[in-house]
Amino acid sequence: MASTIASVSTDTFQERVQDPTHNILDVRPMAAYNGWKLNGEPRGGHVPGAKSIPLQWTQYMDWVEVPEEKALQPDAPITVYAHAPEAAEEMADYLRRLDFQDVSVYDRFIENWAGDPECPLHHLDRYRQLVPPEWVDAFINGESPPDLDGDDVVLCHAHFDHRADYENGHIPGAVPLNTNWLESPDTWNRRSPSELKSTLEDLGIRHDTTVVLYGRFSHPSYDQKHPAESAGHLGAMRCAAIMLYAGVEDVKILNGGMNVWESLDHEVSTEDVSPESVDDFGVEIPGHPEYMIDRPEAEALLEREDGDLVSVRSWKEFIGEWSGYHYIDKTGRIPGAVFGNCGSDAYHMENYRNFDYTTREFPEIAEKWAEMGITPDKHIAFYCGTGWRGSEAFMNAYLMGWPRVSVYDGGWYEWSNHPDTPIATGTPDDQSSVPA
Repeated sequence: MASTIASVSTDTFQERVQDPTHNILDVRPMAAYNGWKLNGEPRGGHVPGAKSIPLQWTQYMDWVEVPEEKALQPDAPITVYAHAPEAAEEMADYLRRLDFQDVSVYDRFIENWAGDPECPLHHLDRYRQLVPPEWVDAFINGESPPDLDGDDVVLCHAHFDHRADYENGHIPGAVPLNTNWLESPDTWNRRSPSELKSTLEDLGIRHDTTVVLYGRFSHPSYDQKHPAESAGHLGAMRCAAIMLYAGVEDVKILNGGMNVWESLDHEVSTEDVSPESVDDFGVEIPGHPEYMIDRPEAEALLEREDGDLVSVRSWKEFIGEWSGYHYIDKTGRIPGAVFGNCGSDAYHMENYRNFDYTTREFPEIAEKWAEMGITPDKHIAFYCGTGWRGSEAFMNAYLMGWPRVSVYDGGWYEWSNHPDTPIATGTPDDQSSVPA
C-alpha cells in the first residue's frame, strides 16, 4: 500500500498548507485535532486549514458521506497526515477506493511539524473542557489524566427525569443528574440561585470542583410522549451552561457522551452511586451572570449593532411551520433573530455534531456561523425553544473562547407566551438569515 502512495517533504507540505486549492486532512482522533497531545507530540493542535476525518470513522458505514459533507472533491488534491505514517497511508487508501485521484501523505507530522515551533498549529481555545473517553477512563481507573488539578471531581450522567437511563448503564462512578434539578419544569428556565446552590451542594459540587458531564443519545422522536428522555447528551450541555452560570470554574464535557464511551467498549456499570454532599458551594451564585440573559436583555440585544440574538432551531420552527414542541402552541420566531440552524428538530443537533455524536470540528461551526454574520466580535445570545439547543450552541462558542456569549434562557417558550412580544413568520427579508 505504501509504495503506491506518494509521501511529501515538509517543505512541500508547507507549500500545500498555504495553497487554498489543496485539501489538508487530519485523520488523528478528534481530541488531537482539538489540542490534546495523545501520542507524544510536543505540541497539540492541528495544521491550519486542515479538515478532520478521524481514521476510526472508517469503521462506520456512514463515514463515506463525510468527504462530501466537508466539500472534498474527488478531483481536488489531498494530503493526509496522522500520528503514524501507517495511519495516513491507510486513510489515503480508503480515499482512493472512493475515487479520490490525487492523494498523498505527509509522514513527518510529529517530528518535523509538531516538533518545530515555527510551524503553526491551531487548537480549540478551551479544548481541555472537551475531554476524550481516554481522559475519563484514566480518571476512573485511578490514574491522573492530563490537565487535572487535584482530586475533587464529580462525574455526572445527565438525564431528563428518566432515571432508568442511568440505571440501565452508566460510566463507573458517575452520579445521576436530573436536568429538572437545575431548570424548572414549569418555565424551563434555570432555577433560582438558592435552588441551584442546594442542588449543587447535594451533588458534592463546589465552585472549584471539576465536573465532567455526559449523557446518552437514544434517538429521540417527536412521536414520543417525552422526547427529551432520549436526548440525555443534549441535556448534559444544558447542565454545563447552567453550572458555568452558577460559578463552577471547571466544567468539562465528555465528547460524544455515553454513545462514544460504549462504542469504544469502555466499562459500563449498573451500580447506583450516591453523591457525597458538601456544606457550601463556596461563592455567591450566579458566579457568571453574563452567561444567561432574560427577555428584557434579549429585547435590548436586538437593538444593538454589536450583538445578535441567534435562533438555534430548525428551519420549520424558524419560519413558523410548527412550534417543535408538544407543549408550545404558538409558531414563529423572534423578529430580528438570526438563524442558527440546529438541525432537523427540537431534539437533534446534526449541524453541531458529527455522525458519531462528537462535537463537530470547531472551524466548521465558526465558518457556518460567519456565513450568517454570527462572529466573535459581537455579544451573541443563543436561544431555542426552552434552552437545551441554545445551551449546546453556547457551549460551542464558550469552547472556542468567544468573549461575549450568553443563553437567552426563556427562549421561544417565554417569548411566545408574553402578551406584548412581536412574532415573525415566513422567510426573513434579510438573506443572511436564510440557510444555503
